[in-house]
Amino acid sequence: MVPLIVIRPEPGCSATVTAATAAGLDVHGHPLFAVRPCSWQAPDPARFDALLAGSANVFRHGGPGLAGLLGLPVYAVGETTASAARAAGFAVAAAGSGGLQAVLDSVVPSGARLLRLAGDERVPLHLPPGLRMEERVVYASKPQDMPPELIERLRAPAIIAVHSAEAVRHLTAQCVYHGIRRAPLRIAALGQRIAQAAEGGWGEVAVAALPNDIALLALARQMCQDPGPKGR
Repeated sequence: MVPLIVIRPEPGCSATVTAATAAGLDVHGHPLFAVRPCSWQAPDPARFDALLAGSANVFRHGGPGLAGLLGLPVYAVGETTASAARAAGFAVAAAGSGGLQAVLDSVVPSGARLLRLAGDERVPLHLPPGLRMEERVVYASKPQDMPPELIERLRAPAIIAVHSAEAVRHLTAQCVYHGIRRAPLRIAALGQRIAQAAEGGWGEVAVAALPNDIALLALARQMCQDPGPKGR
């Protein structure tokens, strides 16, 4: 079986590794990003009807600015983000399963005034008619250099699970810097935007059926069981 490499920041990296291990995969976690809080000021909550959150990191790293927004319900991208919101004291209006754009398109009521709390690297959204939204950046994902163990692992065929466009760009740059051939390496991407950010040279770039970890690991399992033309 071809090994799976997970490069997302903690604690998501450990969560994905645990799930992949339970699925019987040969998985190794090497976070290439560290999440850090940003300085930000919360706006007047009376101007908004709800919060929009695309990551649990909003509630893990949002800091004291979150306290003034506790009266606003949260529309979360998925259950992990919803759980983090509840742990931080927020009520959750709904949690999606198909990405943040799907939450906007099918879950948030028309005419809502949203405050989006996000990271410095975030998915662009298209507002349906009637919705209004402001954004605040409350955390940042800081790229890290590859550790020696990861460099060695990537000199052999591997599948790499990638959760963001910024991650695949940083991964590419690190491979170039360390002289790692990308042809034996294949990308399992969480979404189409991530796949589009991958430059040429990878053995394969495949996209999960849905933008969630369950679908990503299902894709990774298929790829790990098939060495592929570059792995032979």
